[in-house]
Amino acid sequence: MSTVAIFLIFLLLLSRSKASSNIGVNYGQLGNNLPSPHRSIELLTTMKAGRVKIYDANPEILRLLSNTKLKVSIMIPNNEISGIAANQSIADEWVRNNVLPYYPNTMIRYLLMGNEVLSYNSEQGHQMWRDLVPAMRSIERSLRAQNIRDIKIGTPLAMDVLQSTFPPSSSAFRSDIRDSVMVPMLKFLDQTKSFFFIDVYPYFPWSMNSYNISLEFALFRGNSSRTRDPGSGLVYTNLLDQMLDSLIFAMAKLGYPDINLVISETGWPNSGDREELGANTINAATYNRNLIQRMTTKPPIGTPARPGVAIPTFIFSLFDENQKPGPGTERHWGLLHPDGTPIYDIDLTGKQPMKDFAALPASNNNKPFKGKMLGVAAREVEETDLSENCT
Repeated sequence: MSTVAIFLIFLLLLSRSKASSNIGVNYGQLGNNLPSPHRSIELLTTMKAGRVKIYDANPEILRLLSNTKLKVSIMIPNNEISGIAANQSIADEWVRNNVLPYYPNTMIRYLLMGNEVLSYNSEQGHQMWRDLVPAMRSIERSLRAQNIRDIKIGTPLAMDVLQSTFPPSSSAFRSDIRDSVMVPMLKFLDQTKSFFFIDVYPYFPWSMNSYNISLEFALFRGNSSRTRDPGSGLVYTNLLDQMLDSLIFAMAKLGYPDINLVISETGWPNSGDREELGANTINAATYNRNLIQRMTTKPPIGTPARPGVAIPTFIFSLFDENQKPGPGTERHWGLLHPDGTPIYDIDLTGKQPMKDFAALPASNNNKPFKGKMLGVAAREVEETDLSENCT
């Protein structure tokens, strides 16, 4: 290779190393009124996102991302897990079809096996549980066969992998998955120096238990309402740290105290049905702005159990998606309207001072609705029972 070619490659790598932000955004497409992929990626770039996570291996999106500095996470659909686990040639084919045509021009960094697989409590779900780690191993072998070593394999899980979460020091993984799934998964993540990917939403436990968990605590404004873990002595000023540390303690109990976390989804709904407590623009803006400032601080803040450790974070989501099923909040997690305009001002770099953001409309649904409540996220509340967190 000539000196000129080496120099050009160096310049390309240098330019890409200066990503605008360490904050990522989840780019979902469950809407019939969303901008084109080309326009969507333009918007991500304009917003100075540093990462993007997509929920499949969409060829058009992956090609378009080759022209950006965005670090990319691809998701392998749940229905492909068992085939990949059962047959190495299927895993090899998946990598040939969905990674090799784009890598390294598209900066693929994470391949995520399925989505919240351990939340599917059915016979089909149980088969996915058994196949999850073998499928992760198969994809890892496929990458190594292609001499690709800078793409990490993981799987995004929900907080319902934990049997208990409060106080964090008493947390533990569910007994039905602890030995059969979590132990081999943690061993794989440790061996491959990968990450534990977690979808973590303080909105859900707060909204279903707002009498015992203060809104200030859920929105990172809890300096006046601290909680202390009686087991560890650690003090918490926000709900997200409590939830993350519950995972850290659960992993340590299985012998894996050092696996780093990635927040694969987090956010706050900007609207919803009348009964859905706290789903409004001011809370969404407050949560995401405070989240970004916390996760972009240098040196990193970390959590009380792991101070100073950076946590890559993906906000959910880029757009409001009008075809998502379920209660109203499901369609209102976006940073942007479908026309590409911001729902509220946001700075993914974390550099803009809070006082410089435009004023937001007052909320009118931060108090419980006096009527029949919808069953919003009952699963999430069961999985994150923080009722003892009196603030």
